[in-house]
Amino acid sequence: MAQSMMLYWGSGSPPCWRVMIALEEKLLQGYKHKHLSFDKNEHKCEEVKALNPRVQLPTFKHGDIVVNESFGACLYLESAFKSQGTRLIPDDPVEQALVYQRVFETNNLQQKMYDVAFYDEYVPEEERHESALKRNKESLIAELKLWEGYLEKMGKGSYLAGKSFTMADVVCFPVIAYFPRLHCPRERCPRLMEYYEMLKDRPSIKASWPLEWLEKPEGPDTLKNL
Repeated sequence: MAQSMMLYWGSGSPPCWRVMIALEEKLLQGYKHKHLSFDKNEHKCEEVKALNPRVQLPTFKHGDIVVNESFGACLYLESAFKSQGTRLIPDDPVEQALVYQRVFETNNLQQKMYDVAFYDEYVPEEERHESALKRNKESLIAELKLWEGYLEKMGKGSYLAGKSFTMADVVCFPVIAYFPRLHCPRERCPRLMEYYEMLKDRPSIKASWPLEWLEKPEGPDTLKNL
C-alpha cells in the first residue's frame, strides 16, 4: 500500500515532518518520497506544480488522491488506515475534541515561533523594528505560557491531549522541537522541554528526524533572548 504513496518534502519543515511521523505511526514505511531543497527552490519544480497549485511542501499523493495541506494529509492517513499502527484519533467525542483543539492550536505556536526565530529572514532589513520584534517576543512568551499550562493540567508524563500519543503530538512535536534547537531558555518552557525529552527518541520521530539536524544538532541562537 505504501508503494502507491509519494511525498515531496523539505527537511526541517514542521509541516513535512508531521506527515512523515504520521506515515511512520501508521506503519506505512516504504512510501516513495523526494527530498527537495528550499534553499535551491527545488520545491518549485514542475512535479510539485503539477500536483500543488500553491507550490508548497509537503505535497502528498496516494494513488489518485492528492492532499497538499499537512493537517489534511495527517488526518487522511488516520482515516484511511484507522485500524493500522497507532490509533491517533480516539473514538470518544470528548477526547476527540481535545485532540482536534490541540492540533489546530499548533498553528498559533508555529507562527509565533517563526515571527521571532526567523524575523530577520522574513522581514526586509529596512522594515525591521526593535519594537515589532519585542511585540513578537511578548506574544510568543504568552503562547508558551498557554502550552505550559496545558501540560501542567495534564500532569507529569502526559502527552498533549492525555495519557496516549495522538494526532496532537504528531502535529505539534515538530514545532516544539525547534525551541531547544534554537536555544530557547529552558525556564521559559520547562514542561514543554520535559515533553520534548520524553518524545524525541520515539521510533517514528527518530526515523523522520530532519537530515540537517543530524549533521548539525544545534541551530542558530535566535530564541536565546526570549
